[in-house]
Amino acid sequence: MKTKIQACIIDDEQDGRDYISLLLENEFPDVQTVFQAASIEEAYVYLIKNSPDILFLDIQLSDGTAFDLLSKIKDISSQIIFITAFENFAIQAIKNGATDYLLKPIKKIDFIIAVNKALENIRKNKISPSNSPQNNKISLPSLQGFKMISIADIIRCEADSSYTTFYLTDKSKIVVSKTMHEFEELLFEHHFFRIHHKHLINLSHLKEYIKGKGGQVIMTDDSVLDVSVRKKNDFLSRIDFIE
Repeated sequence: MKTKIQACIIDDEQDGRDYISLLLENEFPDVQTVFQAASIEEAYVYLIKNSPDILFLDIQLSDGTAFDLLSKIKDISSQIIFITAFENFAIQAIKNGATDYLLKPIKKIDFIIAVNKALENIRKNKISPSNSPQNNKISLPSLQGFKMISIADIIRCEADSSYTTFYLTDKSKIVVSKTMHEFEELLFEHHFFRIHHKHLINLSHLKEYIKGKGGQVIMTDDSVLDVSVRKKNDFLSRIDFIE
């Protein structure tokens, strides 16, 4: 169980990584640097298995850009603070869900403001009504406000970058501008399981499992979804506990 806010630093310059790590240590003792990397390849291997609370991400790396990395991961819930020496990346950073955007050389005051913004977002996410199901319902934000949806009516959720689509029993669907990760832990206790990086399913609506390398599931809406090889054993073990 995490006791501190976890941060990752991705920067191809050692001095840059050291400076950010030092600022965190001095200004934010409750934030722990748990991983550092100098390339997209290193960062990818870590981030597909781990979800840090805050990600400091240099835009131009030795083997590509931060946007190349994010396009490979697609479903990341971290507060992303982009770092670069070039101002012309600002719009692209915002489109990729930036919490903030820092220019090199990083000014201490700008760094403190950016991290405080990330910490506030983390705090809000933890206490958000949409993260607190009551009476077996969940609140999904919409352009007009929010919708209260019965959890039992959710057949499955599908991830698409920073968006999640909810497929309901009445054949309607709701697109929410939040990552699936924000709903995964929330819905786990309601018999939901993430069978693939793109698919979170309501096991109560599981109709059939088809054997294979990872296998496939057929849901009550007749959708056919892949089960990832990495998730297969956990998925089959979880099924054994469904009453």
